[in-house]
Amino acid sequence: MTATDLTKNNSNRSTEIIAGISSFLATSYIIVVNPSVLSQAGMPFSGVLTATVLVSFFSSLMMGWYAKNPVLVAPGMGLNAFFTFSAVIGMKVPWQVALGAVFWSGVLFLLLSAFNVRTYIVRAIPRPLRYAIAAGIGLFITLIGFVNAGFIVHNPATIVGIGKLHPALLTFLAGLLFTAILVTRQVKGAILIGIVFTTLAAFPLGRWWAMGTPPLISWKGLFAAPDFSLLLKLDLIHSLQWSVVPVIFAFVFTDMFDSLSTLVGLSEAANLLDENGEPRNIKRALVTDAMATTIAGLVGSSPGTAYIESAVGIKEGGRTGLTAITGALLFLPFLFLAPLLSVVPAIATAPALVLVGVFMVQPVTKINWTHLDEAIPAFLAMVIIPFSYSITQGIIWGFLSWTAIKLIMGKTQDLSVALLVIDAFAILALVLE
Repeated sequence: MTATDLTKNNSNRSTEIIAGISSFLATSYIIVVNPSVLSQAGMPFSGVLTATVLVSFFSSLMMGWYAKNPVLVAPGMGLNAFFTFSAVIGMKVPWQVALGAVFWSGVLFLLLSAFNVRTYIVRAIPRPLRYAIAAGIGLFITLIGFVNAGFIVHNPATIVGIGKLHPALLTFLAGLLFTAILVTRQVKGAILIGIVFTTLAAFPLGRWWAMGTPPLISWKGLFAAPDFSLLLKLDLIHSLQWSVVPVIFAFVFTDMFDSLSTLVGLSEAANLLDENGEPRNIKRALVTDAMATTIAGLVGSSPGTAYIESAVGIKEGGRTGLTAITGALLFLPFLFLAPLLSVVPAIATAPALVLVGVFMVQPVTKINWTHLDEAIPAFLAMVIIPFSYSITQGIIWGFLSWTAIKLIMGKTQDLSVALLVIDAFAILALVLE
């Protein structure tokens, strides 16, 4: 990353590196979580772990170097669940064939991106929906943080509720307050310092403080050799069978909406826009996202996608690709050091996720709430994202409600051909889900 890029974005190397470390710490859970999900499809845990690191490293590096955006890319949550529980377990598709479907969906992504189809779709998203998606993602990230900390829990009577106070939750609250004070005082590296502080505060919970509760930190060793057993194990021929086509298209539609909404939301929240007000380097970012999915099929993982947790690093001041490059380089050592991740518990990154919500919801002030034909679809998109625990569902219902209300009100001038194409994809995504 050149000094000119840094200067143009009012940033510097130290800020970008701190931002990259922060984004990595908020995203690193996927190194262990993705294998835990995909292993239920019959794939070796260690093989998926290696594949997860490879996808995250190469894709994040490409996002930083080629697309010059401060966004990390890794195997997507939700997409891994669809791979395991819908495709392999539900539809009885062998995991080798499912990996082939991942690869072919990546090829389709590349074609859509290379011919600017996905870029046209981004440009067709109405501004109020862009602002709402950014805010909805902020609420979603905050909810994830609260759930990871055990502050928000399932309650059979009220669906959700507040968790009972216990040592781990008190540690999270202390970390949240400490990090909030640092952020308010605009201390450089506040979120990274908060993660380190909360990790150190949580360390006794792995030893003696929380009597009768599972330890949050358990030393599982330092070194584990990489397992390349899933490399090129995909079945390219049988994945083109007619019965597998719905799986390919489901990957295409779900990943498309997920990546589009994440990139648009992050760009709006961080003002990472070009001179036309569009997300910066959007075509290259979408090509990168497509390559992440293609690589995933080759090395043995579910599709890769842009990560909303990148907002943590962006909040720290990350504005250039150096943030993503830093995060990418931090993934690579975990080909050998995966057990080390047990040292940073979920409650240590939870305060960062909660506070990033403050940063992400700011674009909601740009919505004209007195224009109800725009406010209602924007509101639906914003609240459905956290309520459904799905970015994809929020953007789908935001698009469909926008189109329906504009048609009924006779405001067809607010509907473009590209937006109608989005609606068609949205309906297909709902049908194929």
